Amino acid sequence: MEKNSKIYVAGHRGLVGSSIMRCLEGQGYSNIITRTSKELNLMRQAEVEKFFEEEKPEYVFVAAAKVGGIVANNTYPAEFLYNNLMIELNIIHNAYVHGVKKLLFLGSSCIYPKLAPQPIKEEYLFTGLLEPTNEAYAVAKIGGIEMCKFYRRQYGCDFISAMPTNLYGINDNFNLETSHVIPALVRRFHEAKLNGDAEVVIWGSGEPRREFLYVDDLADALVHLMNNYSGESHVNIGVGEDLKISELAEIVKEVVGYGGEIVKDSSKPDGTPRKLLDVSLLESTGWKHKTGLADGISKVYAWYLEQPEDKIKR
Repeated sequence: MEKNSKIYVAGHRGLVGSSIMRCLEGQGYSNIITRTSKELNLMRQAEVEKFFEEEKPEYVFVAAAKVGGIVANNTYPAEFLYNNLMIELNIIHNAYVHGVKKLLFLGSSCIYPKLAPQPIKEEYLFTGLLEPTNEAYAVAKIGGIEMCKFYRRQYGCDFISAMPTNLYGINDNFNLETSHVIPALVRRFHEAKLNGDAEVVIWGSGEPRREFLYVDDLADALVHLMNNYSGESHVNIGVGEDLKISELAEIVKEVVGYGGEIVKDSSKPDGTPRKLLDVSLLESTGWKHKTGLADGISKVYAWYLEQPEDKIKR
């Protein structure tokens, strides 16, 4: 990409999309176009066709998606499948029709089989059954990967896909009913500190292992791949190392400055024992993560403290 290339970031207000915007602007890219969901409904073919015809972007980052936690995925699977497939179909097809130079589709590590060997390599896709609780979302994301692959094969499009590990960062969701583990822990330890609570309860045994990537590192990797990678295989994006949930809780506790105890509720489920991505392909392109977990959580907590209460409790 040139610094004045016309770049469209779909989903620019989300956790990932807003980070891509910060990264592009920080690196001096000056011709970035965006649309809010009110301005452009990505599920409507005619609107997307009109947008691409009028704007003619040269590069496209597809970070737009309907996302949610386990409860939402279980309750609204048809919506997760339909909405995400329509977004992908419309953007990727119109990128081909209107001659986009390069497109990067952002997937999710939930595409891999529930019981995939660890660490998870790109070639493990389609080798086993998906996790039932987010199957609809995973199927939709697999559809986007396959679209990029087959449009490359049939039409010669330079469309690539990236699969991030568990993410956290600025603009995250801190709603305790719908948030992921790091923002949930940050809020729970912070509120426990304010309330003088003697303990904070975490679900399960604390033994499951997870990998976490700071979202600004993800954005840097995506821009790097847009400029340096052109292959059919999707690319895992992660840090290549994991830790126990109990160890994660201790890090968050220290960052927040909470002085009480951590109690494990073994009656709650642990979930998948381990999920770690193999990042060999990514690192072979010359990229490696920069932000350590404690440093990243410190940045998130500092940002959290600056937010109005209605925003962090959305």
